This record gives sequence, structure tokens and C-alpha cells, in this order.
Amino acid sequence: MIVMKFGGTSVESATAIARVATIVSARLDRRPVVVVSAMGKTTNRLLAIAKAAAEGQQSEALRQLEELREYHRSEAVQIVREEDKAELDQLLDEHFTELSQMVAEIAQVEEFSPRMVDAVSSMGERLSSRIVTLGFRHAGMDTVHVDSRAVLVTDTRHTHAAPIFQRTYARMRETVAPLAEKQVVVMGGFIGSSQDGTTTTLGRGGSDYSASIIGAGIGAEEIQIWTDVDGMLTCDPRIVPGGYRIKTISFAEAAELAYFGAKVLHPATVLPAVEKNIPVLVLNSRNPEVSGTRIVKETVHCRNVIKSIACKTGITVVKIQSLRMLMAHGFLHRIFEVFDRFQTPVDMVTTSEVSVSLTIDNDSNLDDIKDELSRIAEVEVETNRAIVCAVGDNVRGTPGIGARIFRALSGINVLMISQGASQLNFSFVIDATELRPAVQSLHDEFFSTLDPEVFA
Repeated sequence: MIVMKFGGTSVESATAIARVATIVSARLDRRPVVVVSAMGKTTNRLLAIAKAAAEGQQSEALRQLEELREYHRSEAVQIVREEDKAELDQLLDEHFTELSQMVAEIAQVEEFSPRMVDAVSSMGERLSSRIVTLGFRHAGMDTVHVDSRAVLVTDTRHTHAAPIFQRTYARMRETVAPLAEKQVVVMGGFIGSSQDGTTTTLGRGGSDYSASIIGAGIGAEEIQIWTDVDGMLTCDPRIVPGGYRIKTISFAEAAELAYFGAKVLHPATVLPAVEKNIPVLVLNSRNPEVSGTRIVKETVHCRNVIKSIACKTGITVVKIQSLRMLMAHGFLHRIFEVFDRFQTPVDMVTTSEVSVSLTIDNDSNLDDIKDELSRIAEVEVETNRAIVCAVGDNVRGTPGIGARIFRALSGINVLMISQGASQLNFSFVIDATELRPAVQSLHDEFFSTLDPEVFA
């Protein structure tokens, strides 16, 4: 069995879903389990509708809801058999009636609670997985839909729920694996439910994570992440075009790249796959002939010391200086306790005797964090920063890496450096306006020649 996950752009239209059906039908002998994201930008549209309702704009929310319904129907009707059109209308009626009731409830209480965020945002995957199931039948496949909420069990932390793996894997083995022996199973990514049956979500981008969990649960031989690029590249094409495809990369390197901004893969995706030693492939649904990127557990030796350059924008640097001349015992603990209390992850940290600098990519609670920290330290904030991360096997153990990086960055002001915390990356912070020239210079430095076993 294999798991094939298709992102929002891969199922955004009738044409895209028909393309996915062709890709899946060519792999029926491998007994595919298909996981899909919401169609196009549906999740964003659902959240905007709910927000409008919470702000007292119920009529506008209902108008947008009707537009969303028409979008789903107009695309779906093109890929559904005549005998299945009544089923399509019924599922649209059921889901959009439920959504209308949610909009009314949100408007009444004028609040968009985390529980309701999950209920509303889950609808994208609930709809797309049902529509794709009907589309596959139209393409001649024997297909069955499984509601992910019935098998993916999570805790109750709404909007970023954590799977309860033992229960989830048991349900996958009991339900999904036997069905996949005889039919193409279609499931929605991103969604699950708590043990009492309340709908939860794994967080934005969680469809990749769902695919990995499902793959681990059914003992898949391979997990395929189908997206709109040819695989993982040596640099972000949105920042610098002309990067090279990475043929093979280790789980550890892929996780570093994903965490530091490689949008092609969700950072958590690799965790269940690593545990079960299941290879992950990143493939392009619009160019399925390309072999993509294969992510494996073993170290991938390469003559290029750097495999890829990732970057994260929207970074805020928080500088914290102790009110005492010397670092007091417990100072670091008190700092990180504040960030933990406001559920704000920290990416990079540098310290000296009397000061700490750190970076965050979510400033929604920054004012409260500053108020708390100001009781024990002087706080300064710098915005519009970016993190650049050069990732490769044993970066720390290769002499001269730092010299090559800083030679490439000549003329660019480096504001923070992190090296040595991981064997795999050398990271630094710069002003976001210098991101493009920085990445271009690094790419020119480290990829002027390529190891043909690793890059294409």
C-alpha cells in the first residue's frame, strides 16, 4: 500500500481533480490510499466567512457562503457521473446547511472560538474528499470514502491538536487497511476528532501530517506528497529562481528545511514516517513524469556540503537585556517561561553575559510578551527580518563553511548567527530587504558545481 496526498492546488478544479484521477489510476496495483486538502483557497474563504459573522456581518457571510457552494458545485458537476449527481447535491446540501447553522451561531455569540474554528475549517477537507471520491468513480475506479474524523484520534487542543497515536494506529489497521486491499480509499487531510467525537484540526498545513500518520498507521511502503513543484529544490523559487531539484535527502535534513521555511513540506510530516522508516516522496501533480525528491532515513552522502538554502520571512527579533550587570540565576528560565505562557515558539537564540536575542515568527502576543519581560529586563524589538538557513549533512564538521558563507555575504549585514546547535544547519538573521541578494550569493557559492547523484 502507498499513501498519496494531494494539496489544494492539485484538487482546485475539475481539471485538476481529473488529472489526479489519472495519476492515481496509474498506480492501482500499489493499492493507494488518497489524502486530499481542501479545494484551492477554501479554508481561507471559510475562515473569512466565519470572521465576518463574528463581526456582525451575517448577511455578507451568508452571501460568501453561497458563492463557495456554487464554486464547489460548478467544479464537481463536471467530474461526477450522471447517476451520482443526486448524491453530490445531497452532500452539498448537508454540508452547507451545517455551515449556515455555524454562521448563525457565531453571529449570535459574536465570537469565533477555537472549537468553532476547527468545525468551520474542517469543512474544506470534508467537502473535497467526498467530491474527489465521486470524481474517481467517474474515472472508473472502485472508490470508498473514509471520514478522517472516525480514525484519526487527537487530544482536545483545538486548531493544533496532537494525535493520540496508539488509538489512531489501531483504528487505521482496523478500518483503512482492509478497505485499501480492495478499493481506493479517499480521506480528508488536516482533520481528526477528539475521543468524545468533537472535530479537531492538526493546524494549517496539517494535510501532509495526516498523510504521514495514515502511512504509519497502515504500514505503507511509501508516502507520496503531491504538490505543484517538481520536488525539494536547492533554494526557494519564490525568492531566487533557477534552483536545482534534490533527488534524495535525509529525513533530518528535510525536517530542518521544512522548519526553516521550505513550504513544499509541513515540518511535522516526517515524524511518523521516521518512526516507521517509510520513505516520503515529494512529487508534482502537474508534471508527474518527474521523479521528484525522495526522503529517506539514511544519511545521503553528497559532494556538495550544502543541500539546500531555506528562508523564513516575517521574523521579529526580540532583544532582552538584564537589568543587572551580570546574568542572574534563572534569567533564561524566566524569559522562556513568558514565551511558553503566550504559546509563542522561538526559532533562534543567541546569548551573552547580560543579554539574550531571539527570533519569533508569530507576533500576535508580542505586546503582552514585552509587558511581561519589561519587569525583569530592557526589551527592544526589530521587525521585518528574515532567517536564512543553509542545510546539509555534517555542516558543523566541515572546515571552512563559515568562511565561505561570510565571503558570499560580503556587503550584507548579518544581525544574528546560530551555528553548532545542529549538525545540519548554519542559520543567520538579516534584514528582509536583503533576502534575495543573500540567497542568490549563497546559491552561487555552494551550487556552482553539483553532485549528479544527488541533484538534477
